[in-house]
Amino acid sequence: MLTNETVVVIDFGAQYNQLIVRRIREANVFARLLPHSTSVEEIRKIKPKAIILSGGPNSVYSPGAPRVDQKIFNEGVPILGICYGMQLMAYQLGGQVRRAEKREYGPAFLEIIEDAPLFAGARKGLDVWMSHGDQVLSLPAGFKTIGKTENTSIAAIGNKERKFYGVQFHPEVAHTPEGQKIISNFLFEVAGCSGDWTEENIIEEKITAIKERVKKGIAICGLSGGVDSAVAARLVQKAIGDRLYCIFINHGLLREGEAREIEETFNREFQAKLIVVDARKRFLDKLRGVKDPEEKRQIIGHEFIAVFEEEAQKLPDADYLVQGTVYSDVIESGHGEASRIKSHHNVGGLPDRMNLNLVEPLRELFKDEVRRIGDMLGLPPSLVWRQPFPGPGLAVRIIGDITEERLETVRLADQIFRQEIKKAGLEREVWQAFAVLPADLRSVGVMGDERTYGSTIILRAVTSEDAMTATWARLPYEVLERISGRITNELDRVNRVVYDITPKPPGTIEWE
Repeated sequence: MLTNETVVVIDFGAQYNQLIVRRIREANVFARLLPHSTSVEEIRKIKPKAIILSGGPNSVYSPGAPRVDQKIFNEGVPILGICYGMQLMAYQLGGQVRRAEKREYGPAFLEIIEDAPLFAGARKGLDVWMSHGDQVLSLPAGFKTIGKTENTSIAAIGNKERKFYGVQFHPEVAHTPEGQKIISNFLFEVAGCSGDWTEENIIEEKITAIKERVKKGIAICGLSGGVDSAVAARLVQKAIGDRLYCIFINHGLLREGEAREIEETFNREFQAKLIVVDARKRFLDKLRGVKDPEEKRQIIGHEFIAVFEEEAQKLPDADYLVQGTVYSDVIESGHGEASRIKSHHNVGGLPDRMNLNLVEPLRELFKDEVRRIGDMLGLPPSLVWRQPFPGPGLAVRIIGDITEERLETVRLADQIFRQEIKKAGLEREVWQAFAVLPADLRSVGVMGDERTYGSTIILRAVTSEDAMTATWARLPYEVLERISGRITNELDRVNRVVYDITPKPPGTIEWE
């Protein structure tokens, strides 16, 4: 690690945990999310500049509630507790916590009643976002109450001598307007961070780490055509040069014209060796009759690795597999205290036995960080800002059976959707836009004075920064009207188009 400072975020299972990590990194400080079961000895090896205790759904006084290693409070490291983290710190240090008489969920007004470096430069009253049903009743020795709300008399606490602070609200969410300032104050005013986690630093560190890991032999990179695998390939190429081979597997689940576009872009932008594998029939045969989305992902993940191993056997000294795994892939596949939302073929789809050693230079980075690195590495904007596309491709955009006919339907609908968004100049405003073909959902329609009984296409477009959360895109009605008209006119089997307006959470961006 070339950065001289790391902030450890202890994970107690809150939905905003990854957001805490993001906010720290936005302040140019590196952060890592660790499970609450991590021992103080393991944390000590990291030499953290500061520790943040995250929120969580439990009550600290309940039997079996997650705790942190008690010795962590004796390490001389600044600590910030957020929501459950504040309650836990107070509880483990001798304070009292109980169920609140009035729970707080949503906006609240925080009155700052004691000067503290945590609130340096902030107004005396702040709009904050609350989400708790418990409250701190009495403080541990050495702590003061530094903030309160109408319903919570102890809403922010501090021990200036030990550099321990706690807030009952969530500074990491956008609903706390000065939340980033509060986090930055903790990092710089309390913990003394310098903020050396920059894109230049990341690139230098990653190249150094790759050189150390791949000292000899050949690495092969799974090239999908997206920004993640492209940035991973460019980093590895800078580290090991012509010892990198890129393999593009056409699994038959790509968007219209995508296989040709990927090959042309790679040959234009990279000097590495490219191997193209046409495995369309192989994948579709494996997927025939499979309806369960997790089974689809597992099959595709295993088949990807099987193809890579076969291709690797044709190359002398091929020992490493490069993947563009990013942080949201890891989190959604189950990491730390997070439950598995869905497996990703490059995370959850790996077999127990694999003959290649993994190299994942982007594993701890968010998508927006990857894009900025791609820009700095000189990759073209058309590649850096390309919309995310899942590894399993259209397999997770077809609900139920995957057939050639259904693939053709969703592929053409997807093409029309993306074409019209581009024509409207909305391509950079939309994080992801795609079509979904649901299973066994047909409806009555009328075309040319005749009754039809056709398929339904679901359109999904979202705005996001990092795929951890997302909001449905407010596309203009006239754009949606053009898209609907083209799909129903150009696709014989489709007579109805609907638009998904579900945010994430509660939905995921993809349907499967």
